[in-house]
Amino acid sequence: MSTKSDRTAASLIHNRWVERLSLCFVAWAEKWCPDAYVFVLAASVIVAFAAIAHGGHPVAVSKAFGDGFWSIIPLTMQIAMAAITGYVLAMSPPVSKLLRGTARLPRTSRGAVVFVGVLSIALSLANWSFSLVYSGLLVREIARREDMLLDYRAAGAAGYLGLGCGFTLGISSPATQLQATAGSIPAALMRITGVIGFNETIFTWQTLVIVLLVTAVSAFVCYVTSPSDGKAKTAKDLGIDLNDDRPVLTRRERTGDYLEFSPILSLGLIALSAGWLWDSFKSGNPFIAMSQLNNYNFVFLLLAIVLHWSPRSFLDSFRRAMPSVAGVMLQFPFYGGISYMLTKVANAGGHTLSDSIAQWFVSFGHDSFFFSVLVGLYSSLLGFLVPSAGGKWVVEAPYVMSAANQLHAHLGWTVMVFNIAETLPNLINPFWMLPLLGILKLRSKDLAGFTAFQFLIHFPIAIVVAACLMSTFTYHPAFIPSH
Repeated sequence: MSTKSDRTAASLIHNRWVERLSLCFVAWAEKWCPDAYVFVLAASVIVAFAAIAHGGHPVAVSKAFGDGFWSIIPLTMQIAMAAITGYVLAMSPPVSKLLRGTARLPRTSRGAVVFVGVLSIALSLANWSFSLVYSGLLVREIARREDMLLDYRAAGAAGYLGLGCGFTLGISSPATQLQATAGSIPAALMRITGVIGFNETIFTWQTLVIVLLVTAVSAFVCYVTSPSDGKAKTAKDLGIDLNDDRPVLTRRERTGDYLEFSPILSLGLIALSAGWLWDSFKSGNPFIAMSQLNNYNFVFLLLAIVLHWSPRSFLDSFRRAMPSVAGVMLQFPFYGGISYMLTKVANAGGHTLSDSIAQWFVSFGHDSFFFSVLVGLYSSLLGFLVPSAGGKWVVEAPYVMSAANQLHAHLGWTVMVFNIAETLPNLINPFWMLPLLGILKLRSKDLAGFTAFQFLIHFPIAIVVAACLMSTFTYHPAFIPSH
């Protein structure tokens, strides 16, 4: 029998104002927000006109866009591989076995929702794609339990928290990885920020404070918004078949298939890579070594190859992962073109559009606290309109970081303020929710009431706390390596 406190907590999500407000976010997004590709096209045109209005010659603007279009292809490939390797790793047989064991841990339905939410955030600190896929599969596995009336919607929303408020605080954050990798930083940005290592961004006690805060708030909201057993809607209630995702095992049918189903070549590749692994990690903190995007991706790729054991299993999962990076592969080159229009086209006074936007930030920012709040609000707005998994940092960083230098705001924490604010709109924009929805066989509106409420609670807390923490840092000039 539900207690009075349980009924009170469960009724919170069913209050009419909560439901209406949360569903309004998603209804607006579903009706008015086109695909993110349309936004990046619009952004390209708007920035081009702005650069011309700022005094740039139309031919110079066009040339800058063309020159910059392919300038971040290495970064594009690196981010795509980070997503794919996380997905493939989550689909490996050993992880599937671990999944079944993990699903038996929660004891109550409300506890299961909290468990999924906390685990989703924790996993996203290592790899956001792995977190998304593993959390979705975990929800399905828990929902199969006959001893629990799991609210499938609340648990699904909890599985999305890694993408909504966690992954940019960990080592899979695109912005922090880019800033820590000298070879990935565009030349125009390098002159402003230099290399910013993980020790200045995610490996600070201030980031740990944010991680603990975000996790605690998420767990609390998961608990109070999870319906009690009497009001829970299970997968069966929603018409979801939980047995339609059982893997179909392919078998060797001809002699030529032997190597596809044998681990011989996979083990050979691991042996071949052993020297590289030793050389890369022997001399320092392994987490610092993982700050290099190429190192990060290679380690996850090797781990996925080992856990799948046979090339055939690995290839099948790799193909299933490809749709998850279609947006990244298509949109990122446009960010490169936009970045060049902002930073390469000067007016008669020698100032670029990026310079002028930076001055606007300085004029309104006043000091590092108000500057942090301004960056957070600006990043959140653009994060809702252009969900890019950090790709738009290439566009925003030149003027945001230039303003940070002028205001003597800590560069590493400015990146983290951007990260904290940029990911929160994912809770109300269903773009990155699509892979999870595909696994759960749900629609965005099924999760909206829960994720939007998470956004409403997290947003003011995260923005204010992040801005307050800026004062705990000491500004120092950028480190620009000599060539």
